[in-house]
Parts: sequence; C-alpha cells; structure tokens
Amino acid sequence: MRVLITGGAGFIGSAVSRQFIQNSDDDICVLDKLTYAGNLDSLEPIGHDPRYAFVRADICDRKVVGRTLASFQPDIVMHLAAESHVDRSIDGPAAFIETNVVGTFVMLDAALEYWRGLDKSRADAFRFMHISTDEVFGTLGAEGFFHEDTPYAPNSPYSASKAGSDHLVRAWRETYGLPTIVTNCSNNYGPYHFPEKLIPLIILNALDEKPLPVYGRGENIRDWLFVDDHAAALLLVARAGKVGESYNVGGRNEKRNIDVVTMICDILDEIAPRRRSSFRDLITFVEDRPGHDLRYAIDCSKIERELGWRPAETFETGLRKTVRWYLDNPAWWQAIRSGKYRGERLGRIA
Repeated sequence: MRVLITGGAGFIGSAVSRQFIQNSDDDICVLDKLTYAGNLDSLEPIGHDPRYAFVRADICDRKVVGRTLASFQPDIVMHLAAESHVDRSIDGPAAFIETNVVGTFVMLDAALEYWRGLDKSRADAFRFMHISTDEVFGTLGAEGFFHEDTPYAPNSPYSASKAGSDHLVRAWRETYGLPTIVTNCSNNYGPYHFPEKLIPLIILNALDEKPLPVYGRGENIRDWLFVDDHAAALLLVARAGKVGESYNVGGRNEKRNIDVVTMICDILDEIAPRRRSSFRDLITFVEDRPGHDLRYAIDCSKIERELGWRPAETFETGLRKTVRWYLDNPAWWQAIRSGKYRGERLGRIA
C-alpha cells in the first residue's frame, strides 16, 4: 500500500510511521507542519529508508494537501495531525479549532476530490482513516466504559474540537460516500512523547530533581495504552477495518494519576536512585485545571473481537520500557527542553 500519514512526526504519528517501515513493505509519506510537538528526530530511525517520504505542510493548506495527494497517490490516508493537549487548549483554543476542525475539513475536501478521480478498483480500495480520542465522550463515573456508540459530551476545547472533526468525517461518508473509518483511543504513553504530557513530564522532572506536579489530589483516572500497541492497532485497521465503522482502542489499564506518578518514582528509585531519598518526596500537588474529567475508560472488545487485536504490553511493562527509553535517549528530550518548554503544567487559569 501507499499510505499518507498526516501528523506523522508527532508522538502517535511517528510510532505509526516507524511501524509501517519496520513491519511492512508499504510506502509512506508523512505530511507534518512541524509545530512544537512535531519532531523529525522521532522519524530518524526510518529517515533514510527509500519507502519513506516527508512533506512539510499545514493540513489547512488546501493547495499543498491536494498536490501531495495527486503526486503520492495514496491508497490510504491516515489522519493523525491535531493539536492534542487539553491544557494548551484552555489557554489557546483558537489553534485547536483551526487545526482540528478546519484542518480536518480541508483533508476531507481534498481526499474527496482525489477519491472521485480514481479508477473504480482503486476507489473501492481507498480508505480515509481518522484517528481520534476517547475524550470526545466526556467523563465517566466510578463505573462503566466508553463504547463506540457512547453519546459525545466533550468538556474541553480540545475534546470539543476533536468531536467536531469526528462529526465531519461521519458527514463526509454519509453525504458524499467517502469511505471513512474512525478510531478513538485512550491515553497513549511511550517513547518519543512530548515532555509536557504527564508521564514524560514526571520522568524528566524527576531526573532534574524538580517538583513532580500532580493536579488536585491525583484522583483522576485514565486508561493507558502503550503507543506501539496503538500503532499496531491502526495498521491492522488500515488493512482489515470496515468502512463506516468506528473502533475504540484501549489498554485496559485504568490508573489514578497519583498511582502513575508513584509507579514512575518507584521504577526510578530502582534503576536510577537519588543520592538522598525517594523520588516520591518530589511529588507536589498543584491547583486542578478547569473542567478536568474524572475518569476515562474504553471498552475495546470490538476491535479485539472483530480484528483480533490485543495489546502486547501491560501498563507495568510498558511504563518500565518508557522510563528506560528516556534514560537512554537524553539527546532527544534535551533538545526540546533547551527551548521554550521547561517542564511546567500548562493551562491553569488564575
């Protein structure tokens, strides 16, 4: 196959890109604007492969998107490009509406024109895959799970923008017949994760002997999914997913934020101990962010049942691999931390 991957220099996108080159015979073209979270260093392992190509472009640029589709001639578009951090969306929602809503419209508009120009056999095989989040479903109480048919109830500018993009994808299928598939995932973690997110933030602040900031009392619960397991699921959906379907992808790893932080501290205490006391002593509780959803948890039985996907990592094995990767790859994250981002929690409103 020939696969166009938007946002392919980002955290999840780069994992998908690496897996396509390392675990298939497919050709890929990464289209990425290279904003603060897009990093070509994350694609360095595949950067010299002849089956990999890169185009620096904004998904809101209709002309460039159209030209890329026409020249690369993909069989599948995997649309991952998005502004993705809840905290940033609170302080700057406009960028999220522009990229996630307007950008998705541009991608759909260009993909529809491209698809209509294909011969019948290629048009029948074409797929537009839209990769989204469980946050579009809102928040859960102490029990229950998000299912593919859970009503949308987004609570942050980020999740609202992703919900809007999901609805556009559905509308382009229902109105124009564009063959689309949607996936919604739980919280990803793993190597190459931008340091503002919880797990890498805690790892790197601990290594720097900085406070480990935890919102509220750390009671918020997330379902954690190792990024390489998510990438494997997306490659499987690209090959075997059914047009018009949506698939939830989760790790079955519900953890309170405070428990995630203490697990990281305990791993670091074991493999890179402080001279004085435990890394747990650096934990600092900070003012909670507005509209902080209490709990996310995904029912991923559909993709398990229909496509045979299973995560390879438990949270414990994946977290240990993640901590070890950051310890072994300081050049990757030091280049980021030497710039504007310094390791704070973002998005708190005074």
